[in-house]
Amino acid sequence: MPATCFPTASALASSWDVELLGEVGAALGAEAAAHGVDVLLGPGLNITRDPRCGRAFEYFSEDPHLAGTLAAAMVRGIQSRGVSACPKHFAVNSQETRRMASDSIVDERTLREIYLTAFEIVVRDARPDVVMSSYNRVNGTYAHENEHLLTQILREEWGFDGLVVSDWGGGNDPVAAAQAGGTLEMPSPGMDSVRRVLAALDDGTLDEADLDARAAEVIALAARERPRDAGRVPDPAALLEEHHALARRAAARSAVLLKNDPAAGTDHAAAAGADAGDGPAAPLLPLAPGTRIAVIGDMARTPRYQGAGSSEVNASRVTDPATALAASALEVVAETQGYRRDGTADPALRDQAVAAAREADVAVLFLGLDEMRESEGLDRTDLALAAVQIELLAAVRAVNPRTVVVLAAGAPVELGWAQDAAALVHMHLAGQAGGQAVADLLTGAAEPGGRLAQAHARSLADHPTADSFPALGEEAVYAEGLRVGYRHLDTAGIDVGFPFGFGLGYGRVALADLRVDRVPSADRPSADRPGEAAVDGASTDGAPTDGAPVTLAVVRLTATNVSDREIGEIIQLYVSRPSSAIDRPVHELRGFARVELGPGESREVAIELTERAFRHYDRDREAWAIEGGDAVITVGRHSRDRVLEATLHLEDRVLEAAPADPAAPRTAAETALRAIHETRPLAGDAAVAERRELGPNDTLRDLEHARSPLGRGAHRVLTALLRRAERSGQPDLNLLLLHNMPFRAIAKMSGGLLGTDEVRGIVDLVNGHHLAGLRRIARAALTTRTASRSLAREIEGR
Repeated sequence: MPATCFPTASALASSWDVELLGEVGAALGAEAAAHGVDVLLGPGLNITRDPRCGRAFEYFSEDPHLAGTLAAAMVRGIQSRGVSACPKHFAVNSQETRRMASDSIVDERTLREIYLTAFEIVVRDARPDVVMSSYNRVNGTYAHENEHLLTQILREEWGFDGLVVSDWGGGNDPVAAAQAGGTLEMPSPGMDSVRRVLAALDDGTLDEADLDARAAEVIALAARERPRDAGRVPDPAALLEEHHALARRAAARSAVLLKNDPAAGTDHAAAAGADAGDGPAAPLLPLAPGTRIAVIGDMARTPRYQGAGSSEVNASRVTDPATALAASALEVVAETQGYRRDGTADPALRDQAVAAAREADVAVLFLGLDEMRESEGLDRTDLALAAVQIELLAAVRAVNPRTVVVLAAGAPVELGWAQDAAALVHMHLAGQAGGQAVADLLTGAAEPGGRLAQAHARSLADHPTADSFPALGEEAVYAEGLRVGYRHLDTAGIDVGFPFGFGLGYGRVALADLRVDRVPSADRPSADRPGEAAVDGASTDGAPTDGAPVTLAVVRLTATNVSDREIGEIIQLYVSRPSSAIDRPVHELRGFARVELGPGESREVAIELTERAFRHYDRDREAWAIEGGDAVITVGRHSRDRVLEATLHLEDRVLEAAPADPAAPRTAAETALRAIHETRPLAGDAAVAERRELGPNDTLRDLEHARSPLGRGAHRVLTALLRRAERSGQPDLNLLLLHNMPFRAIAKMSGGLLGTDEVRGIVDLVNGHHLAGLRRIARAALTTRTASRSLAREIEGR
């Protein structure tokens, strides 16, 4: 059905705007309700462990505090319209390669501090009705049947009382899922899972109380009553028009101005600490009315405005940048394609673009990743733009130094080519109104309101997962521990293209008068809850609490707009523990505030710091704890901007008991050793290249190593189809799903046509046991249909 295509999550995260995320969530909920949708499958809030993840455009950030805070706002917005939100994918889902069969090996501290914190914020602060489990294993156990994740953490610690749904085809063992807290398999796997559950009840493997609990969760969701006013929209067209305007505002608010040199095109100042407008000449942007521009690039007329895969939206309308710029106050003197989208060199297109740029006051060049570079079902192999695009930029800049690049990419790319741009506007994947937002930004009708939600490294080699992502074997070992994104880059002191949180505006906000006010225990929210202790008191007894975050301090400062136009700024607060005895990143984002100021306006900004800002997971005590000592609080405009500093003294204390998964590696160091010994080198599929016996949890991509020529032939056919789709320039989600799908999912995705026994017969075939496999399939096909019909009649008769 036609719907509003809002900017993707990675774009919206760059707005750092809690209120905006709530508005977008409410709009999504309203449209879902209008179509009779009860549960909206989102938002996605997995941590971007490596920017090459093909689904990174669906996720918010590399930082759990930012991701969780924004996702919670979206969940509240969705559910305000009577539709249940379903945050996903729980948990530690970081790659598309082998995503339904990969095992994420991660130590308990990293698991909780990096990969679960965003989900914790959403569950405890926004109370979603549904959570979707991830495809992958976590420390050896599939997420949908992982008791540590679903029962001990999600339900018992965080108090979640809703429904846990599997990702589509992500179910493995329905009995284990029912025992562990996994409620619902999707899509409906037919009667095969029902028979397995009933058999487990009969032999005592499954306790009836566990099955009753899961059934009660489904009933509770179905019976939940919420106002469905949005479902009675008198004028759906007016609703879509209103939401298109919101999408336009959201795209501009999420756009990040990475570079804005003076109009003469001088060299770009160092990203860290440089303010727009510090040079002797005015920055190139915004452009004055009547400026003669050349619009260059295939993506100007056919924009990349959303990612590919199951999140793809049938947009109600799409306004491309070329059309929007032609309707603006700027004068478009030429429009040219510039390059082929598939990366094929075309000197004629390049020459046309150079000629157009030579005749214009300003060249506006649209660059970005094509559809085959970012899609559900595949991961990128590098962080580069197509060479033809970079070469075109250099050629255009050579004839017109007043060149603006508008970048479309759902996740970070290497930006070494940015030296050839006088101005660089990162739109991410900006949704259906992104073209109008570009025109608003270039003309100054809108302020570039975004700040990077992910650091942009200069090179792929600077990422700690450069040589190990994606994992091609059975295990994906998170050897880097806490060192994800800016936590690694800033701690290691690596020079970056643009730091986490960076972004320029068309004006400047000055920050001053920092103070940190400790909140007395009597004044703190939830201070009387069981197990609570004073901020400077002794340790608690470790008893579980109701989870409400307790405010320990309030950081206050003054923000002043020293510009002659209304602008916004995102004030970012980082906490470091320089004298810590615990291995930590150099600093971590712990608070932020977006402030909008009129010309010359000053305002006091207050940012609360709760226990979450200072806690760490103490593996020895199996509890969240605060380490005693001084905490340095830094306020600035990005992770490397230290404008204001203050110190807060903390006393050692235990906050909340949080038992560890006994199967998880105890420390990041142990995980790193395991990575070295078990999964490296990870060059291609060489690690598993030998012919071998395959099992139900091996993937169809593993057919390459099947003992049977039938299996290897099927792999060649699938590979050929994938390559044909790649040449077309459009990813085929069905083929990508098949490529990474385990054999067991054949039953889960067939709607009951096939069962577990048929899958075992297929596995026998690809392992070279041809007669045994055919006999098993034939026998199972007959018994499966007979048993399914009988069970269906029995259920209908009840």
